[in-house]
Amino acid sequence: MRRTTLLAFLARCGLYAVCLLPFTSAQAQWAAVDWTIAETLLAIDAPVGSVAQQSDYHQWVGEPRIPSSATDMGLRTQPNFELLAQVPPEQTLISSMFAGLTPRLERIAPVSSFALYSPGTDTWQEMQTLTRQLGELTERQPQAEALIAQTQELMTSLRETRPPSQAENAPLLMVQFMDARHVRVFGENSLYNAVLEQLDLPNAWDQPTNDWGFALVGIEALARYSEATLVIIDPLPAGVEEQLAKSGLWQQLPSVKHNHLLRLPPVWSFGALPSAQRFARELTIALEAHDTVLSD
Repeated sequence: MRRTTLLAFLARCGLYAVCLLPFTSAQAQWAAVDWTIAETLLAIDAPVGSVAQQSDYHQWVGEPRIPSSATDMGLRTQPNFELLAQVPPEQTLISSMFAGLTPRLERIAPVSSFALYSPGTDTWQEMQTLTRQLGELTERQPQAEALIAQTQELMTSLRETRPPSQAENAPLLMVQFMDARHVRVFGENSLYNAVLEQLDLPNAWDQPTNDWGFALVGIEALARYSEATLVIIDPLPAGVEEQLAKSGLWQQLPSVKHNHLLRLPPVWSFGALPSAQRFARELTIALEAHDTVLSD
């Protein structure tokens, strides 16, 4: 009888331990308010339990894809604290942009903040620093170092294998539309410019930019860059494409008039190494296609 009782007790303990496994696993996962942190966590295979504003992430960032197991904590600026508290993460990770959320997030789980696009820093180095910091925090140091090495190898390969004709390309003017009359133009301190430097391609924008590496201007400001190739990064706001088709100002821009245009799929303009890889690949593909059209 005592043996039977002992076996039953052990069986119940085993069942109890098994029941705890999903909860323990969920507890060990990380929550990301900031998309740049989220894409880096996913790229280094860190377990991500929650990401903010997932439908917009997939529209603006695209890759890496968020696993279906990760919950959506709601808006980046207004997370669903109740939902997050149902299965508290190991830590919630934010950037300084969302520092105001810290007091409420700390009631649920510890919060770690990471610097992104800091004034006066080298953007390329800062992206690598962020990758290493997240690798150390999540105990994914080998994966973080592999991501850094893979990114550098990609940049070197794309730069060295670029067809000779591309070395003489017009400078690039990289924009994202805010509405039919205004764009963000990316220059110093931006992810896009950091990639251009790695690929040894010229950036046409020579005016000051903000801490995030862009200047908000009317589309008429693009007219002074008559020799530039205009690089439009999606997504476009609703209705903008139809409005541009009817805009005399847009149609008279030198880049538009002479078909010096490239259009790229969404690449997160405030991203880190995963976005840098995506932008480098998409830009290279578009440049090669444009060269082919011009040579035909």
